[in-house]
Amino acid sequence: MTTIKDIARVAGVSVTTVSRALNGYFDVNEKTKQKILAVAKELDYSPNTLARGLVMKKSKTIGLLVSGMSKENVKDNFTFEVLCGINETASKLGYDLILFNTNTTKQREKTYAQLCRERRVDGAIVQGIRKDDPYLKEILESDIPCVLIDIPFQTDSVGYVTTDNIQGAKKAVEHLIQQGRKNIGMVNGHQSAYVSEERLKGYKEKLTEYNLPIREEWIVNGGFEEAKSESSTYILLEQHKEIDALFCASDVMALGALRACKKIGKSVPGDISIVGYDNIALASYCTPPLTTIGQEIYNIGAEAADLLINMLEGTSTNMRRYVDTQLIVRESTTKNC
Repeated sequence: MTTIKDIARVAGVSVTTVSRALNGYFDVNEKTKQKILAVAKELDYSPNTLARGLVMKKSKTIGLLVSGMSKENVKDNFTFEVLCGINETASKLGYDLILFNTNTTKQREKTYAQLCRERRVDGAIVQGIRKDDPYLKEILESDIPCVLIDIPFQTDSVGYVTTDNIQGAKKAVEHLIQQGRKNIGMVNGHQSAYVSEERLKGYKEKLTEYNLPIREEWIVNGGFEEAKSESSTYILLEQHKEIDALFCASDVMALGALRACKKIGKSVPGDISIVGYDNIALASYCTPPLTTIGQEIYNIGAEAADLLINMLEGTSTNMRRYVDTQLIVRESTTKNC
């Protein structure tokens, strides 16, 4: 295996000069640096990142901690798109990525700090964590740099990336109202998700703007799961036949709502219009194709990685970043004649 001593011998410079050139220091003459890089390439040099990390006290590795990732999440490509955005951005900026999944059992065995130190990550991005998750308190109290996705908390070492979920929900309800729908129900996620709180708030605020009734019995939780949403929607529509539209706080739950409507004999969009949230891949392939609030999911991951690496390198000035949403109209909504 080629070492920096080999490069120094061939290039005719000191080992220290080679080390500083390879690690990006600016005090190495540009001509010398280029010569060292050319020799390193010629000798097929591969740096020992572990050893370099021990010397520099940095691993140049970030972690993506996902809570509760399981087989049930397969239809929801949200985590995968976020992962792609993080991975490609981190790679461009010279960082590696480690993915680690956690759950309640694992969290009782290892603290957030222990997990990060064992994996030798310089910082972490956290996605899918609930607001009552014990790791959240640990993250906010830790000095390990962290970026939260869709959890709007900020400290000296914690930033976040999210969309304007209130405004996104308003876009969905506004669209249904403009289609002539008056009795609009909602299939929300669960009470331990910040996005559920904000999307519910947007739903209620938009109804209030139009002096439409807010009926708590028209709001059910689908747990961000297709099967649970199907069950909750079926009961909701059986008990409240006057509902002529549904805003679902995720596309996966909207898929469940579509199945419930089919079981109960309601046509979509004839009898009832449905709007989802996220614009997952399946949204355009289901029957009927789903009107939804599209999030730039890849960009959420990319922004999270960029923010975290800026924090690690001391160049971050804004610890809060927002990604746009847009209404994507398909065939699950139509004017109420």
